[in-house]
Amino acid sequence: MPQIKPEAESFTSIKVIGVGGGGGNAIDHMIDMGVKGVEFIVVNTDAQDLHYCKANEKIHIGKNATRGLGAGMDPELGRQSAEESKEELAKMLDGADMVFITGGKGGGTCTGAAPFIAELARSAGALTIAIVTRPFSFEGSQRAQIALEGIEDLKGNVDSLVVIHNDRVLNIIDRNTSLNKAFSIIDNILLQAVQGISDLITLPGIINVDFADVKAIMKNSGAALIGFGEASGDDRAVEAAKMAINSPLVEMSINGAKRLLFSVSGGSDISMSEINKAAEVITSCIDPDAKIIFGAFNDNKIEKGVLRITIIATGFDREIISDNKIREVREIYKINDDKNDFNSIKKIEKDENNTEKKNIFKRNERVNDFIEEDIDLEVDILGGSSEVNYNNKNKESDLLKDNSLLDSEDNEDELSIPTFIRNKMKRK
Repeated sequence: MPQIKPEAESFTSIKVIGVGGGGGNAIDHMIDMGVKGVEFIVVNTDAQDLHYCKANEKIHIGKNATRGLGAGMDPELGRQSAEESKEELAKMLDGADMVFITGGKGGGTCTGAAPFIAELARSAGALTIAIVTRPFSFEGSQRAQIALEGIEDLKGNVDSLVVIHNDRVLNIIDRNTSLNKAFSIIDNILLQAVQGISDLITLPGIINVDFADVKAIMKNSGAALIGFGEASGDDRAVEAAKMAINSPLVEMSINGAKRLLFSVSGGSDISMSEINKAAEVITSCIDPDAKIIFGAFNDNKIEKGVLRITIIATGFDREIISDNKIREVREIYKINDDKNDFNSIKKIEKDENNTEKKNIFKRNERVNDFIEEDIDLEVDILGGSSEVNYNNKNKESDLLKDNSLLDSEDNEDELSIPTFIRNKMKRK
């Protein structure tokens, strides 16, 4: 039976650090939207950009290294700037229980400085969560590669890593959506993650969730999902639960999670029946032996009649991977939906004249990032609202639906397909 905890003031210190220009913009958005219960800090090499940020605490790093002019697309310069300002950064992190680090990967400051800041935060004993974006495809392969390398550097220095792919916003906007609106959608995902987790910790609950609960789920968590859903009406609990575990922004599945924290919030009219219905939806997909922490609280900031659900799911096996990553592999190797094209890749591997017998899927370092390393700690974020029309959601890959690809009489042909793709096809 859940423990009913008395109301008490939260003494958890939560600091949100925006690194670089993108991080500063995300902090400004959170401040504009009235996010409470956290301390905002902006870190940048660009003195002019830093001047216009709205956070009360600002740290200008690399005054000697960059002379206030920014780090361009040079991550090494970004890291040197952070190292130059190590004492000031360490002082900023003093006393923090939880640290969020946010920014846009692909530039110099966030890509280079964020891993160093995360290392300091974690060394200081703070639960460290990074929420970063990957650049749009149209920003070019060089920026994309810088971003991937920066994400790799960040992995080993955080407890949880939330990676938002900017391209995914293109799936839920129309041709008339303004640039500012598109970026606000991305910033709202950052906002939901920070506000959602901080609310779990700071708001008193009917069934309370405290910092120790969040830490138990997210500490050294590996791959994770953070999801949010809101709905109203007769089936609001079920609809909100479905939104929390499914999103057009992310194709990663909750299936197989071994650790789960979920909370239900709304007005005083939340019923036990609704909580049970929401729990059935959420827990139906996770490991039957999963550790589950549940919370419920009233939140007067939520519109009357609306029910909100927040989930944090972790403890995934290595080979649980998002369909988006599979699609990225297909795009890199120009694989279309034609079965013959896929078989032609296997034929190349069997060609006796081909001196390089290695699996073609492992020849590219970027694919290694996606498949072999990126899975372990990359965290994807879910989000949604019942008021948003998501008619443009991507269809599932036809390639993976084609079970005939597994009917080959040649076992070597089947084994040449990477394990995570082969397993995915078998489940269809």
